[in-house]
Amino acid sequence: MLNFMFLRFAVLHENKLTHTDLKPENILFVSSDYTVAYNIEKKRDERTVKNTAVRIVDFGSATFDHEHHSTIVSTRHYRAPEVILELGWSQPCDVWSIGCILFEFYLGFTLFQTHDNREHLAMMERILGPVPSRMIRKTRKQKYFYRGRLDWDENSSAGRYVRDNCKPLRRYLLSETEEHHQLFDLIESMLEYEPSKRLTLAASLRHPFFQCSVSGAEHSTVKNWEGNRDISR
Repeated sequence: MLNFMFLRFAVLHENKLTHTDLKPENILFVSSDYTVAYNIEKKRDERTVKNTAVRIVDFGSATFDHEHHSTIVSTRHYRAPEVILELGWSQPCDVWSIGCILFEFYLGFTLFQTHDNREHLAMMERILGPVPSRMIRKTRKQKYFYRGRLDWDENSSAGRYVRDNCKPLRRYLLSETEEHHQLFDLIESMLEYEPSKRLTLAASLRHPFFQCSVSGAEHSTVKNWEGNRDISR
């Protein structure tokens, strides 16, 4: 499912279009048909979707590069740091959102569960490390920083909440197998603070995670990505 989903996202970006509101609710299965099988180890029935093809929906706020860019975009939990800091945005903000979505698909809960900008940045630092100094110097949102660092009280109730509920990204791994580590390497590359350093969707399709996890037919589809991809407005 993931490689086809990435292909669809990549088509948008190739056409200089940013969705701006990628989240699980906007990635829908084409068919809701499923099978039910009993899992002996888990001692429960499990549902498996028959057709894993997906469609991206809700293009109401999608924006081409040449169009006006609103200051704030994306649903809070999937919002990139450059959007929070009002540094301008383009396709990389979608990549950040997809990184958050992959984490949520993997673990079943939201990576950044917050509704406050300062707390959101504190969660990012707890999970991904410090916000780059260049971004701090460039942002107009200096109220979130003090002497070049995030102005955050780790001993406050909010600080304790972040400390207790967030941890470095790799500590969320459920397995030490190669495929799990490759998935987290992909997620880390998509959650790079600096938009210019963030993995592009075209590059993500060549990531080792996809090379080891897709079937031969799927790999051929990725490798031979062709056809009419012009969606200009």
